[in-house]
Amino acid sequence: MQQTDPVALTADLIRCPSVTPVEGGALVLLERLLSAGGFTCTRVDRGNTANLYARWGARGANRSFGFNGHTDVVPVGDLGAWTRDPFGAEVDGDWMYGRGATDMKSGVAAFAAAAIDFVRETPPDGAVILAITGDEEGDATDGTVALLDWMAANGERMTHCLVGEPTCPDTMGQMMKIGRRGSMTAWFTAQGVQGHSAYPDRARNPMRALTTLLSRLPDRIDAGTDHFDASTLQITTIDCGNPANNVIPAKGSATVNIRFNDSHSGAGLSDWLLSEAAKVQAETGVTIATRIQISGESFVTPPGDLSALISRAVQAETGVTPEMSTTGGTSDARFVKNHCPVVEFGLVGRTMHQVDERVSITQIRQLKSIYSRILRDYFA
Repeated sequence: MQQTDPVALTADLIRCPSVTPVEGGALVLLERLLSAGGFTCTRVDRGNTANLYARWGARGANRSFGFNGHTDVVPVGDLGAWTRDPFGAEVDGDWMYGRGATDMKSGVAAFAAAAIDFVRETPPDGAVILAITGDEEGDATDGTVALLDWMAANGERMTHCLVGEPTCPDTMGQMMKIGRRGSMTAWFTAQGVQGHSAYPDRARNPMRALTTLLSRLPDRIDAGTDHFDASTLQITTIDCGNPANNVIPAKGSATVNIRFNDSHSGAGLSDWLLSEAAKVQAETGVTIATRIQISGESFVTPPGDLSALISRAVQAETGVTPEMSTTGGTSDARFVKNHCPVVEFGLVGRTMHQVDERVSITQIRQLKSIYSRILRDYFA
């Protein structure tokens, strides 16, 4: 019986120019393939975002294993810096080049291929679900969130979920993610009084207020927790747009980004930032307006049956026992964790978002084998 080739599917997906929020044909391709494989497919588009929900098996099954991933990609950037066509899926030795090759069209191809072959060869007592979004690299308001909203409204549910993001730093099988730090951004806008730099008593310098505030916000907010590294705060920009060296500007702005562990909440950190800004405002007389966006709260899926299942499969296929980690940025697992236990495992991600992004063809095949084993063991 002919197997579904994850390498050919990766190439087909790379050739779809699905830069967020453009669907680019990627979900159309997957819907056609999955429907032919016996999956019931539903497009769950919301706003300008295209999403695909595919289920094999009965709705409301006692056990339903889900995969989550995305087909949208970040922009190419400097096209002239690429040595290959970013949407050409060119192959050189063991490498396939293209935007999304690593993040994460190869991961989607691997779990789609594994799911199609699994339900055809060994139909399980339960359901296999694929929740694939076109809005992970963007604001993510109408992507996986829309899929989960639709699932709740239509009685669809995953018992457990694996997000196929690239998780391994250097070698295949090295790491799985059992949680992620929270992420939030704060924008401070300071309004002072413009004046001559030789007469500071006649002005009110917003930049001094901002630097005072920023000096009170430490790089490391805590010492870390059982499953997480320390929470960190980074200043990402300070600006006032002032071209003159002898003018105190009227307005200035600064931005900070915080990645926080499970000893904090977005609300608690927001209160802290607002309190510090209010103190500096009272001390300096400079008005400081603060806008905060919480991209996601920290979460952890405690080590247990799901992480053990994935660890055994990775070890069997690669000979490597993956480390359980919470490092890195955010992913759509931050939304899935409200629905069911979730763990992330995927390829080596060294070139994601880079010029000449590329993926090892050997690793694509390995990943399909790992996902196939996870499905077999889960429904055994």
